[in-house]
Amino acid sequence: MALTNIANQVIEIAKQAGDFIRQERKTFDSNKIEYKGLNDMVSYVDKTAERIIVEDLRKVLPEAGFITEEKTTTTIGERYNWIIDPLDGTTNFIHGLPAFSVSIALKEYDELVLGVVYEINQDECFYAWKDAPAYLNGKEISVSKNTTVATSLLATGFPYYDFGKQAAYIELFAELMKSSHGLRRIGSAAVDLAYTACGRFDAFYEYNLNAWDVAAGIVIVKQAGGQVVNFKGGSEVLETRELLATNGKITEELLTSIQKYFK
Repeated sequence: MALTNIANQVIEIAKQAGDFIRQERKTFDSNKIEYKGLNDMVSYVDKTAERIIVEDLRKVLPEAGFITEEKTTTTIGERYNWIIDPLDGTTNFIHGLPAFSVSIALKEYDELVLGVVYEINQDECFYAWKDAPAYLNGKEISVSKNTTVATSLLATGFPYYDFGKQAAYIELFAELMKSSHGLRRIGSAAVDLAYTACGRFDAFYEYNLNAWDVAAGIVIVKQAGGQVVNFKGGSEVLETRELLATNGKITEELLTSIQKYFK
């Protein structure tokens, strides 16, 4: 099946899951929160949305396996695997902050070939697949054209349970705060990447990320003309759990700053 056809189906699946999440937010009871670890929250909404997504994706590619945040299924495929975050930005969702998303990526062998990020509150669906442009709600998007950090708006994420690199992170944050137009922390890595792909952010960096947080966004950034590397400048992002996504024009300048604090 062509990636174009698969993408169209995944877009609808992401939106259906998003509709469910949007409706549940209206009556959500914070007493139903569970903790997977320190500040790592989950609810029945995450788990139910994941089951909905998995069930529908099985019909798209019956042979594919799944890498999912909530582990509602753990089947691994030989050629194809879906990488799913049913609700990226759970903390935002729980507190009623309108920035959370559905993230679905497809991996063929070791290559990410398709990504869909649906930002639920703004009803914005970002998507891309291999050898094609990136899109937002049907319109082609591209990364920004800024050539210096000084003229750029950056995004990042804050560590919420692994604080081993906290001091280095804060020092880097302070440097970039002074040298850029500013930094933003939305609370959904998938959204940060989507916004980088369409030029709202010029770059996004974070460490200690999981595959389901970033896989779809990586595809979208790359197909929008951007660049995604780890903190050493290499391509192994999912393995190192370090990510810098840029418009491709400020990568080296940002790596110089990052590498002062992350050796």
